Amino acid sequence: MSTPPDPPGLRISDADRERAAALLHQALAEGRITVSELEERLTVVYAARYEADLRPPLADLPGAHQAAIAASRPLEAPDAPAVVLRTGASTIKRRGAWDVPARLRLQSAMGSVVLDFCDTTLRHPVIDIEVDLGAGSARLLVPDEATADIDRVVATMGTVKSSVPSIRRPGVPHFVVHGRAGMGSVTVRRRYRLAGHYF
Repeated sequence: MSTPPDPPGLRISDADRERAAALLHQALAEGRITVSELEERLTVVYAARYEADLRPPLADLPGAHQAAIAASRPLEAPDAPAVVLRTGASTIKRRGAWDVPARLRLQSAMGSVVLDFCDTTLRHPVIDIEVDLGAGSARLLVPDEATADIDRVVATMGTVKSSVPSIRRPGVPHFVVHGRAGMGSVTVRRRYRLAGHYF
């Protein structure tokens, strides 16, 4: 008797395909693959139906293992409650590998919030971030290919600035920032590198 084939695994979502595509675009930007390889691999990614289908086009790239783990985890529903990060006069930092939810709410009276999204796997194609700042600050460090829309942040006496494109593009992470910055500041930018250190 023949052994039945192994099941192909979980069915994947559009968000999983977009996440895999983002890894491929990043690999192209880093010079790991050519344009023709990108096109070939994207064809496989967008035709994928199961978790196992995403492995071949990503197998030789950094982040492939994390992408496979992310594809096997359920995403929060769009109406899932936001994860709240709250500070009075202190500082909250998230760096390295951390679990980025679909929705975040940042509250700061006089403190600062620094979120670095560059060294972790973004499981959601769109990250919704609500800011509620008194005299505090929020600094969002996003991947090089990311886009960010800050048009719905209302600043009374504070500042709101972004140095990344605002128009969403397929296959790359997109951040939607909204809320209020009373006397505080909101900054969205890529990381700077100096003497081998990022900040």
